[in-house]
Amino acid sequence: MVTVQELRKDLAYRITLPIARLLARTSITPNALSWIGFIITVAAAVVIYFGHTFAGGWVVLFAGLFDMMDGALARIANRSTTFGAVLDSTLDRVSEGLLLLAILAFYAVNGNAGWAILSGAAIIGSFMVSYIRARGEGIGLEMKEGWFTRSERVIVLALGLLLSTFTIALPIALGIIVVLSFLTAGQRLFLVWRKTRH
Repeated sequence: MVTVQELRKDLAYRITLPIARLLARTSITPNALSWIGFIITVAAAVVIYFGHTFAGGWVVLFAGLFDMMDGALARIANRSTTFGAVLDSTLDRVSEGLLLLAILAFYAVNGNAGWAILSGAAIIGSFMVSYIRARGEGIGLEMKEGWFTRSERVIVLALGLLLSTFTIALPIALGIIVVLSFLTAGQRLFLVWRKTRH
């Protein structure tokens, strides 16, 4: 039976393979792609903070392309390094935090405390999903399982931004991120318990 993780990996592979093959012929490195994606995400956060949420959604999707490409290039060009993997994960965490922080600040500045708190809860939930995986892998467990990982969170967030002309669309996206992130954190915590109880 095909798992969600396998479907996700296969889809990403099909999307990134042609571009990664082209990039493998150049001198560009996976780490350079990671930094480019991060810089674009910072730009997206600035755009979102100033209230241009629709444009921000497109910039988030554009940055996500680089996020997929760095790993694909590393595998195809045989340029994978331990530092590169750590750098990629670090920039991913900071990027996601910046986007959600920009949304939180946007709501706070515009006097919407409830949605600002929702944004803060999304920050906590998303970081918990990644943290539990990192801690599990740190003690030698395989922790690839997860219902709602960063890829899904970014897609939902981008859709919320793109549909933000409907006032409630972005808060709905944030609510989905909060609920499913905490459920996924619980799932991973349970997996750690199950794998370590013997």
